[in-house]
Amino acid sequence: MLELLPPSPTDPLWDLTYEFGADDRPERLNLVLGVYRDQTGTTPVMAAVREAEIRLAQRSESKEYRGLSGNTAFNRSLLDLVLGTDPGGPADRAAAVQTVAGSGALRLLADLIFRTRPGATVWVSDPAYVNHRPILEAAGLKVRPYGWRDAGGGFDTAGVLRELRDARRDDVVLLQGCCHNPTGVDPLPDDWEALAESAVRGGWVPFVDLAYHGLGDGLEADLLATRMLAERVPEMLIAVSCSKNFGLYSDRVGCAIVLGASGQTVRHAETSLQNAARTLYSMPPEHGAAVVTTILEDEGLRAAWRAELDVMRGRIMANRADLAAHLSALGRTEQARSLARQKGMFSMLPLTPHQMLRLRRQHAVYGTTSGRINIAGIPAHRIPCLARGIAAVLDAADGPRAVLPA
Repeated sequence: MLELLPPSPTDPLWDLTYEFGADDRPERLNLVLGVYRDQTGTTPVMAAVREAEIRLAQRSESKEYRGLSGNTAFNRSLLDLVLGTDPGGPADRAAAVQTVAGSGALRLLADLIFRTRPGATVWVSDPAYVNHRPILEAAGLKVRPYGWRDAGGGFDTAGVLRELRDARRDDVVLLQGCCHNPTGVDPLPDDWEALAESAVRGGWVPFVDLAYHGLGDGLEADLLATRMLAERVPEMLIAVSCSKNFGLYSDRVGCAIVLGASGQTVRHAETSLQNAARTLYSMPPEHGAAVVTTILEDEGLRAAWRAELDVMRGRIMANRADLAAHLSALGRTEQARSLARQKGMFSMLPLTPHQMLRLRRQHAVYGTTSGRINIAGIPAHRIPCLARGIAAVLDAADGPRAVLPA
């Protein structure tokens, strides 16, 4: 059987990560994976998370099965966090199911789309998070790209709205709620209003991917667009990740949220999500969800988590501003201006795949071939060197095209 298996493409991000691990240059810099790193280059355990884990260990509760929806207290906490607690608000017509991180939420919701409207097209931004298309296509869905940035590097309001006029009623449009990965380019509030109007008028369903809330403009500000959409549209899907803003990367904590026009439709959707989970992994792991619930249900821990999240956001913002300032000082004012407008963990460098290869080979800076770098992974003292490397690659005349890794 295995001899008949054709070779499969490897994951490009992990290929680069393995290449970085084999690189013996002491100055090498890994800006590939989307993890927050502190000034020492470490991905820390948040203090609120550590305290929650201590409390959980002291309680030493049973590890009995939680059920197909996972930790229901966690699901309620995430609904309140994302959609708010106003009586009669969107959370009252929503259901949530715990998932294996944000990727698991994307897959469960993709399966739900295929079950309910197998002929639907899911529209995905171009560029998009590298795993969006594979997850959707693995669920059997048709995917169609729509543009995201304009010629100046900002959000292309007119272009996006023009393309989405072709979205059919009951198509699905995947939107990142904040801190767009990989570009760092987000719609402005008026743009979000226009997108909501387009959804209502065209009948397409918003599918919001929330992975970086709290790391852009602040937790509440980063959730405003999602909450506004939930108020306006009759149906909506939301995939939530706790990897970045709780630092629970390897604990794989997420949530799939469905909003419907009535309680009955939401209950049917919740059962469908449970059935999909049952066939994929039965039920999600408990530990990370218990940590998040412990934090969100305790006033002191919640405040400590919010404060630490703000510190992380401040470091990301400072890194981006410092890199933009150094690029500007090196004569790259246009690139610096575009970089300074972006938000969240990632930014897109204005470099071709060939130039990104040169940045890696000649300057020991590892980013993706698309130009994405992890702003949250740069030690502050390395920013001047990084800026010089970027400027040198931009200044260099193109030589013979190198063969890029598969």
